[in-house]
Amino acid sequence: MSRRRATQTAAIRFDVVDSPRAIAAITAATAGIGGHIRTLATVRSIDGEPALVEIELEVEGTTEDELVGVLESDENVRAVHRTRALGTVFGKRIIVVGGGAQVAQVALGAVSEADRHNLRGERISIDTIPLVGEANIAAAVRAVADLPRACLLVLAGSIMGGDISVAADELREVGIPIIALNMVGSITDHVDLVVSDPVQAGTMAVMAMADTATFDLERQRGRRY
Repeated sequence: MSRRRATQTAAIRFDVVDSPRAIAAITAATAGIGGHIRTLATVRSIDGEPALVEIELEVEGTTEDELVGVLESDENVRAVHRTRALGTVFGKRIIVVGGGAQVAQVALGAVSEADRHNLRGERISIDTIPLVGEANIAAAVRAVADLPRACLLVLAGSIMGGDISVAADELREVGIPIIALNMVGSITDHVDLVVSDPVQAGTMAVMAMADTATFDLERQRGRRY
């Protein structure tokens, strides 16, 4: 599986007047200095006169000093704070969704393996959510595509299929691979890898995403263990 090469990201938080045109002006000015916006998110609202919002902005293709200059020249920006891109702090995210007991065991393997690689310079974080019900799990699978830095999903449960399988196909189409536990239902035919042992599934998920590992998910695609 190909992995995207890390690029330098300028990360800034700034307080700006909460108006319909303020963000549009910021994005246009960022593009004007050759910046590619990778993250733009509202952190919080700030009461006052005028009302402000704190925005988190991550940009590639420009330097931090250039980005600060653009922001400080905007009349609607009230404060600028240099920060670090979340990718350099929390890094790649592996998402684990499913039943509580299975999720806990997958997380056990994933966290233990992530610790081993993070000590060698990686940044891999594990996010979990125990869910029940086809609709809830399918919605969670689809939402993984919208999560910043999410790079792999592990489905941990005892039975999954129906709309969850449809959602799994949609997620894989946008480039996010899926590992599933061996379980009842059609889901095992709609994922990249099936692993029976939940601890091993978590371990393999981290190995698949770690640049410091030699495990290649592409070569394992379609297999069951």
